Amino acid sequence: MTELLIRKAKKGDSDAFCRLMDIQMQSMYKVARAYLKNDEDVADAIQDTILCCFEKLTTLEQNRYFKTWLTRILINKCKDILQSKSRVMYTDSLPETPIYDEDFEAAEWNNVLAPLDEKYRTILLLYYMEGFNTREISEILNLKESTVKSRLQRGRQKVSQEYRYKVKEGQA
Repeated sequence: MTELLIRKAKKGDSDAFCRLMDIQMQSMYKVARAYLKNDEDVADAIQDTILCCFEKLTTLEQNRYFKTWLTRILINKCKDILQSKSRVMYTDSLPETPIYDEDFEAAEWNNVLAPLDEKYRTILLLYYMEGFNTREISEILNLKESTVKSRLQRGRQKVSQEYRYKVKEGQA
């Protein structure tokens, strides 16, 4: 079904494109949330990604790599937002009111990944939550597959160490 939607969207069918984006929305949210910490930035990254995909869909050479292509664009948009935020200096800050609309599993997963470096967090998210294999992750992140495998292993170890520490301290 996705293949058909991609073909229709490439031919200019805006309804097919909208349905395609609806199918990918939850996946895009999870990936963006792993990078960005507030919902406004996540929404901006997703919106920029959708616009970019709409404008450049015809450049996608192989339809079967649509999700990989989309995820790579999204990650680049997230990095752009992080980079632009690092250049902004705030003179005053207002406390942010958290919005908890995630399901329990996603919230727990975010708690598990939160203490990790971005390089481990992203790979674990793409592997476990989005179902990409190591080859696909290497393409998305433009890394060697061996690097992805080693970061996946180290990320698992760090999660395990963190969990053991929390159990030992009585926090889990």
